[in-house]
Amino acid sequence: MMNHRMMTPRVLPLVACVVPLLAGCSDDPVSSSGVQKVAVAVKTHASGLTVEQENVARRLELENQPGSIKHLYVISSMSGDVILYSSVKGKVTSSGKRLSPYTIAPDPVNRLFKVDIGGANRRTTEVLQDDGTYGSSIPYLYWWDVKGVYHQHYVSGGQIIHLSDQPISVPKVILNLEQGTGSR
Repeated sequence: MMNHRMMTPRVLPLVACVVPLLAGCSDDPVSSSGVQKVAVAVKTHASGLTVEQENVARRLELENQPGSIKHLYVISSMSGDVILYSSVKGKVTSSGKRLSPYTIAPDPVNRLFKVDIGGANRRTTEVLQDDGTYGSSIPYLYWWDVKGVYHQHYVSGGQIIHLSDQPISVPKVILNLEQGTGSR
């Protein structure tokens, strides 16, 4: 059986501090700084989805195609050299992703999500993600270029990670961080 951490009452003092702050908020369209609230009408496609929503849906479909092949490049942020290249069968998954929630609450707590863990009904505050998992991925950007090639780009410490559904040409990048000594 999986081991899960219980929610503790330590959250209550935080809620007690935040609620009075929220109570002081108003729906006044002008803030105390004089900045006005702005609303923008975002256009949608015939599907009724925005471009952002279509990107998310398209990424989920692409990443969950059985048998798909992608290309992973790990690039040194210092030298621009490709440290590692690997083909990827399926998709790259972050270690923060899980099949069950990390936190559960004591049973009759209302307004929590029911989840079956090992045949027992539990409740959690965690929401099942669009990809059918709990947890989170490391932050990244993703896009399709004008040729329709899918790219995911992660920047992490001393390395840059790039994932694509097609092989890409990786030119060496040279960064010159030396301060000039010339006079002005």
